[in-house]
This record gives sequence, structure tokens and C-alpha cells, in this order.
Amino acid sequence: MKNKDSFSSTTIRSVLAEVYAADKASKDGKVPSSNIFTLIKKAQKRRLDAATKFIEATRADLAEKEQKEADFLSTFLPPLLPEAEVVRILEEIISQQRAEGDQPKKTLSKVLPVFYAKVEKTAVDPVFVKDKILELVSN
Repeated sequence: MKNKDSFSSTTIRSVLAEVYAADKASKDGKVPSSNIFTLIKKAQKRRLDAATKFIEATRADLAEKEQKEADFLSTFLPPLLPEAEVVRILEEIISQQRAEGDQPKKTLSKVLPVFYAKVEKTAVDPVFVKDKILELVSN
């Protein structure tokens, strides 16, 4: 803000407004940092979705702005765990949790809580994790 960079300050202010709203909504008045990462991730996803819609509507100028904001927000997010590491952890958990004859959905409901107890939610892509569990249990 001191640098008078209106792009960065506007983007940060929009996310800060969401954080302040979450602070007010929480019982103890402060949102944990993992929830802040989740808020930033949601804001980034909204901008990526908006960019896709703008591209479909042939509004490349607006799509570029949304993409730029999404890229800027990604600098505030922690790096994701490598896919190989996620698969290794999942295979380990599945081998411990899976009972013979379990349906894939039932195994999914057993594996997810154990996985997220070991790994921070902000360190992985939840869609990838779910898809990978279903892929591993169906094999």
C-alpha cells in the first residue's frame, strides 16, 4: 500500500475483508492461520473460475485481470505436497484402514480423516486426494 500499487492493495483488501468477516463469525474472535489459507485458496479459485467465464464470454481483458489476481494470491499460499508424497501416504493409510469387501466410498470415509490428521489440508489439493483414494481402492 505504501508503494501505491493499486492492483496489489485492492487484491489484498478484498481478501482481508473476507478474513475480517470470518473473524467476526468465529466464536473466539480469531480465525486460525489454516483457515486463512483456506480463505485465500477460495478467493484464488473464485478468480480462476471468473477468468474461465470471461474467456468463454470473449472478454480477454477481464479474464487477464482475474488470472493476474489469482496468480498474485498464489504467492501467499504454502506450496503443495508433491503428488508422489501424497500417494505414498495414502497407500500407507489404505493398507492399514481397508477391510476386505469394503466399498470404495466406505474406504474413502475411513481414509480421509486419518489422512487429514497427518497432513494439513492447505498442503494438498482435496480434489486430487479424493480422486486418488478412489483410484487406489478400486485397483
